[in-house]
Amino acid sequence: MSAPDVATILLIDDHPMLRSGVRQLIGMDPGLKVIAEAANGELGVRLAEALDPDLILLDLKMPGMNGLDTLDSLRRLPLSGRIVVFSVSNHEDDVITALKRGADGYLLKDMEPEDLLAAIRQAAAGKMVLSEALMPVLAASLREERPGGERDIGRLTPRERDILKLIAHGLPNKTIARRLDISESTVKVHVKHLLKKMRLKSRVEAAVWALQNKTF
Repeated sequence: MSAPDVATILLIDDHPMLRSGVRQLIGMDPGLKVIAEAANGELGVRLAEALDPDLILLDLKMPGMNGLDTLDSLRRLPLSGRIVVFSVSNHEDDVITALKRGADGYLLKDMEPEDLLAAIRQAAAGKMVLSEALMPVLAASLREERPGGERDIGRLTPRERDILKLIAHGLPNKTIARRLDISESTVKVHVKHLLKKMRLKSRVEAAVWALQNKTF
């Protein structure tokens, strides 16, 4: 982080008024700081590469390079922070696609300001975040996709189960690695395997599934 306990944030959104409002909201928290803004995906990617912020808030619907293409480009960079989609869309396809393509969370623009600020604080600290209104959307998607029988946590190794539990608590790979005293690259391999075994598209889906099924 740029200063002791201050999390840095990059806003990528083509609406100046929205960026201004979010910047003012974030400015109310001394532990958060907007260090840059971009009105389009191309500039957003360049700023992300140069600044490596703790959190990137990314709009989906932008002219030119849209949010998903921007997300793909950001994921090709060696960024250390989190990337959270910040959108007006609560459509299942948008949510699932964003999470599948590597978003660390999905927040809706119509959230109450205090809820949004709390979610931004959590995301900047490395946790996964999801608007509460989207939980039923993800849960419904998980219920619909059950080819080949129910998801069975018994298929996971003890280590994979430990990692799933920590994912369900919203912890990033780096923290999981420290907790389990293994390397971050080993955590990534375990996450890949457990997602495949459980037929889950992303770690956010894994967390939602674990919470919905009261697995832990």
